[in-house]
Amino acid sequence: DTFDKISNKKTLKPPEGMIYTGGGDFIKTGNRFREYFIEHGGLQSDDAVLDIGSGIGRLALPLTKFLSKNAKYNGYDLIAQGVNWCQKNITLQFPNFKFHQIPLHNDLYTKDGLDATEYVFPIKDTSQDFIFLISVFTHLVPKEMEHYISEISRMLNSGKTCFATFFIHDDHLLESNKAFSFPHRKEHYSLMDAKVVSANVAFQKEYLFEVFKKNGLSVDKYLPGYWRNLDNEKQSLDFQDIIILKKS
Repeated sequence: DTFDKISNKKTLKPPEGMIYTGGGDFIKTGNRFREYFIEHGGLQSDDAVLDIGSGIGRLALPLTKFLSKNAKYNGYDLIAQGVNWCQKNITLQFPNFKFHQIPLHNDLYTKDGLDATEYVFPIKDTSQDFIFLISVFTHLVPKEMEHYISEISRMLNSGKTCFATFFIHDDHLLESNKAFSFPHRKEHYSLMDAKVVSANVAFQKEYLFEVFKKNGLSVDKYLPGYWRNLDNEKQSLDFQDIIILKKS
């Protein structure tokens, strides 16, 4: 950060000390998901886009180079610091990119705020073309996840897309993977840490897919991640499982 100030290097990127969303290279990760959205999710340049869990702009920034001025982007996040930075830096240059803070309760981030199972996004019904949630459902318990899926279905236009990441387990959790396992089993889901229920949540596949179906969402693509086997990184698109849904 100090070097950038001294060298007058002007890059539309938050200072390293402010970045709190995920690991890896901030810019490369954002660019990689933008390509996933386009190639696998069918994102169009004029789409109405909703980013749930927008953080500090990791995915919004690369989208500024793809979405046209006719597109509408809305990002929602719990953390005021990230929302404020995006408003002051991204929205200033790209007025069609809007960012909003939602004060929701979450064991991992904040003890205060609204109940996520009751929050209604201030977005009109059937108004969105592309909704994405990256590493959001991995922090929600079933009732919260079910409500979010219901909201996504409400907001998506017919035939449009939701691109989301999960931890999904089938008949077992592959407990041989000691580096990343979910030993604390509950009904329909499992936890990595029983004391922090919103840290890492894995959903049972059959249950999860039934939730999609009940809300009029069909699974267009299911792309398993390499969290199951850390040696198979090159065989997966991402660490987490990717689900691409279509609204009927």
